[in-house]
Amino acid sequence: MQTAESWLEFCAVEMKRAGLFFGHGTDNAHDEAAWMLLYILGAPLDGSFTHWNTVLTAAQEEELETLLERRINERCPLAYLTGEARFCGLDFTVSRQVLIPRSPLAELIHEQFSPWVDLFEGGRLLDMCTGGGCIATAMAVYMPECTIDAVDISVDALEIASQNIERHAVSDRVQLIRSDLFAELDEGGYDLIVSNPPYVSIAVFEQLPEEYRAEPSAGLVSGEDGLDIVLKILDAAPVYLKQKGVLIVEVGESAETLQEILPRVPFLWLDFQDGGDGIFLLEYDQLIASQSDVREVLERRKYVG
Repeated sequence: MQTAESWLEFCAVEMKRAGLFFGHGTDNAHDEAAWMLLYILGAPLDGSFTHWNTVLTAAQEEELETLLERRINERCPLAYLTGEARFCGLDFTVSRQVLIPRSPLAELIHEQFSPWVDLFEGGRLLDMCTGGGCIATAMAVYMPECTIDAVDISVDALEIASQNIERHAVSDRVQLIRSDLFAELDEGGYDLIVSNPPYVSIAVFEQLPEEYRAEPSAGLVSGEDGLDIVLKILDAAPVYLKQKGVLIVEVGESAETLQEILPRVPFLWLDFQDGGDGIFLLEYDQLIASQSDVREVLERRKYVG
């Protein structure tokens, strides 16, 4: 039997040799191997583990070998194999019915969205396209004075979201709503709408590494250029915001396309100390002023295809 450190190096080498893609919680083979070992050892993923001289039991070695084999052969993100992911400093339950959380929005949640909106004394928030509920749950944890509505159309995703809000004991402040975007919501009242919706184009999705195509395509792809749902959110959002409210949406690599089709909309593209981009902010008044442009683009799409 070998130490955890020896196994870490072995797993990292094997994953490098297999040409795996990393991007669902780690960005390199060494960190992914550490994640594997911590999972097998039942240790926290918060960086506090230091006992790398621990000797694995025969049972742990067998479990690790199986996990490594599946990661290589199935090209499946490790989070799906373990059922666990980490986001915004918190542990979450994930399944193949939801995307694995990895959004730069975590940095904004840590900062309570300051200075863009004042939520230190509370507020009513909306997490549109919540998926597994990681963003909504993290907002509830870091902003204990706020209440959050978490919306998704997928029953399976909302089941995972329910497990996560229970796991972090915030079910008294997070309401899960099954809805096709805003269809089942009452108008007005939100101080902040946050969304990490599907925004990947069909062409980009077809070129993604296998690890990304293991995720539910409905959570990634939205029309030919990836912006169908984003445009619908832009169009409807001001109806559901307070007059001092703010909309923050992640569009990733579709940011350039969005700017091209809506050149007059004053998107504020946010910067992140921890890395990441493709997230815009618009205030209520800006959304109102941009509605005619957004609706013109939406109308043209009705006649495409």
